[in-house]
Amino acid sequence: MRLVFEQQQTAGSQWAAISSVASKLGCTAETLRRWVRQMERDQGERPGLTTSERERLKELERENRELKGANEILRKASAYFAQAELDRRPR
Repeated sequence: MRLVFEQQQTAGSQWAAISSVASKLGCTAETLRRWVRQMERDQGERPGLTTSERERLKELERENRELKGANEILRKASAYFAQAELDRRPR
């Protein structure tokens, strides 16, 4: 990313700098552009989720899926035991 910002001064545009640096690094310009954009978000220069916010969101989504699964299991177990109680013969 540092190379892009250094070359941006001489290249005239950020895209020209990205294209130049990407060819030297052996990656696509689009890949490098996405890295630059994410770094700009991390530094607060561009709106959007930072890397840490993105990781936290993924973690919360995973936890949410696990809790929904656990709730579904508990709901089915509750229904099963409730039905078993109704089917039990009174003494």
